[in-house]
Amino acid sequence: MLETMYIPKRYGEAKVDKCPFCGAQAFSRNAEGVPVCRTHKQEALAEFKCACGSYLERRQGKWGVYFNCLKCGNMNMRKAMELNPPRAVQKNKTAPGENTSDACRERVEMTVRSDDPRFF
Repeated sequence: MLETMYIPKRYGEAKVDKCPFCGAQAFSRNAEGVPVCRTHKQEALAEFKCACGSYLERRQGKWGVYFNCLKCGNMNMRKAMELNPPRAVQKNKTAPGENTSDACRERVEMTVRSDDPRFF
């Protein structure tokens, strides 16, 4: 039988936040409050879904970011990232100092009458 040797943690190894986008050590937080690295500070996480199919609500607690499902309860960020593939990442629509004219699109007016099937 192989015995595993116990190696105690050193100072500063107790909690190391990882960037959800690249896995590097997180030094700052984005606009949502998620710990990220310097290169991903302007990016935002997309909506996450639980295993039951409902959307997860992102929350900030004493021990960092966690997610809440109305049906299943709380889950940590690692488990939520396992349930959702890495494609669940999107950029923020506008970063500070960028031109917002691209983000604003022309609105299209649509008239719907009561006998129209789109009314219901």
